[in-house]
Amino acid sequence: MSLQKDEKRKYRIKYAVAFIVLIIIEVLIALYVHDNFVRPYIGDVLVVIVLYSAIRVIIPEKYVLMPLYLFVFAAGVEFLQYFKLVQALGLQNNTFFRIILGSTFDWMDILCYGVGCVILGVYEWIVRNRKRCQVTVTK
Repeated sequence: MSLQKDEKRKYRIKYAVAFIVLIIIEVLIALYVHDNFVRPYIGDVLVVIVLYSAIRVIIPEKYVLMPLYLFVFAAGVEFLQYFKLVQALGLQNNTFFRIILGSTFDWMDILCYGVGCVILGVYEWIVRNRKRCQVTVTK
């Protein structure tokens, strides 16, 4: 499905706003929430949604498999933590890379990424079906 220029701009703005809001939420969680649920689980669910929003700013067209691609990417980064990539690259003292790449492997993180991607898949499905219903009604 090809989007018109104005429609692409509208989607880009919508996803840029979502990205900014979500990244602020993620930073606030990282700085101020020190619990055993929101920070470790909700933060990981949100991270794939943040990535999705960033990608949709660049690529406004819908890709049905985007949530799956994001899951594979996030799980891949998590598995790199299992193999201690940060230490292998000698970046263990660099806070930025420790945060971006992570330093501790956890199966629960992969589960949280999966939950975030399922949420994205449901969102994509709802938006796609709502558009179909609107097209059908206007014909």
